[in-house]
Parts: sequence; C-alpha cells; structure tokens
Amino acid sequence: MNKIQPSQLAEEQRNATKLFMQLQRELQTLLALRRRPSEDDVKEATERVLALDKAYPLPLLGKMIEKFPKTFEPAVWWPEKENDHHQFQRNNKPHHHTMKQNRNGWSEELEMEMREIVKVLKSKDTEDYARLGSLGLKINKTLAISGPLLTGIAAVGSAFVGINSSWAAPVAAAAGALAATVNTLEHGGQVGMVVEMYRNCAGFFTLLEESIESTLNESDVEKRENGEMFEMKVALQLGRSVSELRDLAKRSSLSELDEFASKLF
Repeated sequence: MNKIQPSQLAEEQRNATKLFMQLQRELQTLLALRRRPSEDDVKEATERVLALDKAYPLPLLGKMIEKFPKTFEPAVWWPEKENDHHQFQRNNKPHHHTMKQNRNGWSEELEMEMREIVKVLKSKDTEDYARLGSLGLKINKTLAISGPLLTGIAAVGSAFVGINSSWAAPVAAAAGALAATVNTLEHGGQVGMVVEMYRNCAGFFTLLEESIESTLNESDVEKRENGEMFEMKVALQLGRSVSELRDLAKRSSLSELDEFASKLF
C-alpha cells in the first residue's frame, strides 16, 4: 500500500482524465474550424498526447509514476521547449522596433506587464508550491518508512511474549499502536494526494510561465496571439480581472507586491 499510494494514484488519474478530456475538446474545436488540419497541427497534437501519456502513465506496477522521487518536481504534461526560457532571459526587454505602435493588440506596456506577471509567478506561486510539495514529500517518505518498520518491531516483540521477557509485551504493544497511528496519518490523511495536488498546481503555473515566455519570444507580433485576448486569458487563468492583472504587474514593478498572482489556488 505504501509503494502504490492509493490516494496519490487516484489524484493522478483524476488529473489525467481531466487533461485528456481538455485535449479532446481542443482537437474537436480545431477540426470544426479547419476541415483539413495541417501537418503541423497533427504533429503538435501527437506531441501533446505523447507528453500527457508520459506524464500520467497507466497505473501498472513498474510503469506508474515514482511515488517517492529524490526531489520534488512540478508535473509536466506538455511538450517541453528547451530554448524558450533561455531566450526569454536574453530578450528580457520589449521589442521596441516592432512595438512603436499597437499592433495585433500588443504594446510595450503589455509586454512589460506580461514579464512582471512571469516574475511574480516564479517568485511567489511556483516557489511556494515547490516548497510545500518538498515538505509534503519528506513527510510522506517518513510515514511510508515508519509504518512498516514499527509493524515489524511489533511482530518481533510479540514473538518473545511469554518467553520470560518483561520488555516484549510493552514493546510490541507500543510499536503496534504507533504503527496504526502512522498508517492512519498516512492513508487517512491522504498525504500522497496532497503531494500530487501540489505537483499539479506547480505544473499549472510552470505551464503558464512557459506560455507567456514563448509568446513574448516571438519577435513578429503579427504571428502572436492577439494581445488583448492573451491578456484576458492570462487574467482568467489566475482568477483575476484584466484591471486586477494590470494592477498586480504595476505593484510588482514597484516592488510593492505582497500577494500571489493566482486567486484560484
């Protein structure tokens, strides 16, 4: 039971089902808008399916997600673009040569706003969930090791009961009680599910960061998603209105920020 972590496994499959259904709806929308998808559309869809399958494999022994990794890492269910983050850091300034006028809904102010949002996400939301996830993982590992260990001690102690050993009965009783308590905390407290929840929340914010970075890395604004729509989409994903998002970016640029980017979780 400790190896499988039923509560964490259930949370994994719940998220996998949600993400596969979301991908299915997106592909159905694409087919409705384009009767003949391009080769790039097919390639992108295939990469997304493979990335999802890799992130959430079937819950089979030997193939399931490692429940006790050495370090806590956010979930990644999308095709990774290795160069986006480094390019974003090198080009961490608005494209003045293309942004003199408002084109495709983009302006210098909007670019700077999006860069501030990325900074807040990295320093506040993602960092906080990574910290909580690391703490939860350590607690889960401790409980997973302690339960069987205490059960073993109780079994050994009970074997010596009645063999002129005054310590066997108290040790067996105490170890058995502690083992029951530890197992109740681990499985009744759904610690594995909490760790998986943190992993997916951190992954959500990482995906949002990469989405903003890859959009800003596109120097030709005409090839980007419409700026006003993109700003609204980011605001909705963070549970904010557009005006609240702009205020958040403004306070971040003035180093007066004392809250997280997301209001949803």
